[in-house]
Amino acid sequence: MEQGIRFPSPTLKTQTPWNAGKMVGAKRALKEKHVWAIRFWLAHEGRIRDRALFDLALDSKLRGCDLVTLRIGDIVTSGQIRSRAMIVQQKTKRPVQFEITETTRESVRAWLEHRGGSLQDFIFPSRLIPKDVATDSCVK
Repeated sequence: MEQGIRFPSPTLKTQTPWNAGKMVGAKRALKEKHVWAIRFWLAHEGRIRDRALFDLALDSKLRGCDLVTLRIGDIVTSGQIRSRAMIVQQKTKRPVQFEITETTRESVRAWLEHRGGSLQDFIFPSRLIPKDVATDSCVK
C-alpha cells in the first residue's frame, strides 16, 4: 500500500454546518415595552384568544405543550379565575405552581366569556377540531 497524502473522494461534496452564520441558543427575553406593544396590538386587533394565550404564557412560564393542555377547571373555581394555579408538567411530571396577575385574569376572563365552555374543556381549543392546540415538540 502506498503511503502519502490521502485526498477526499471527488464525489463527496463539502457541507456547511446547519448553523453556519446563524444565531443559536436561547433568545433574549422580551423587554417590558415590547410586551406592552404586543398586548396593545392584540387588543387593538380584537384578538381576544391570542391576548389571553400571550398573557397566560408570560405569567405561567409554562412550556407550550403544558399551556395548550390547560383546562378551564385548572384556573377557574366557583366562576372566578384563581390568582394562583398548579399543574403537573408533562415533561418532568412535577407539579408547578404559578401566579395569574390581574391583567391576565381580565384577558382570560374576556376570552372565556366569549368562548364559553365547561370546566373540563380546554382553555385554548384548536380552531379546527375540538381538542387542545397542537405543539410540534411537546415531550422530548
